[in-house]
Amino acid sequence: MQATDTDSGRAVYWGTGRRKSSVARVRLVPGSGKLVVNGKDGENYFQYNAGYLGVIKAPLETLGLENEYDILVKAEGGGLTGQSDSIRLGVARALCQLDPDNRPPLKTEGYLTRDPRAKERKKYGLHKARKAPQYSKR
Repeated sequence: MQATDTDSGRAVYWGTGRRKSSVARVRLVPGSGKLVVNGKDGENYFQYNAGYLGVIKAPLETLGLENEYDILVKAEGGGLTGQSDSIRLGVARALCQLDPDNRPPLKTEGYLTRDPRAKERKKYGLHKARKAPQYSKR
C-alpha cells in the first residue's frame, strides 16, 4: 500500500514480515539507504553483525536499490535472527508495492517466501520437544 508521508509528502511503501515469533512492520522511504530499527540505528541494533545486516539489505541489493531507500522498522518478538529474516520479508513485500516488475527477481531469490519453521512444542514425559529422560535398564 503506497501512502504519502504527511510531513514531507514523499511516497512511503509498507510491508509486513514474520518469522518464528517475530513481526516486523517495514516502511520504505526514498532516502540514502540508512536502516532504523525501533528508533535505533540498524547497525547498532543488530550489533554490527554483517550476517544480519546482509540478510536485511539483500532484496535491495538484488534490485540495485541499496542507496535509494531508507528502511524504517518496528520489530517485535523473537531474537535477532528471526527479526532480521522478518525484516527481509517486509522489505521484499514493500518493494513489490513500489513496482510490480520487482516481483519476479525477488521471487526467484526466495525473498517473498515466509519461512514456516517454528519451535516445536514440548511434549509431556519429555524434557524438551524430543529429548527424553535417560533410559535405565535396571
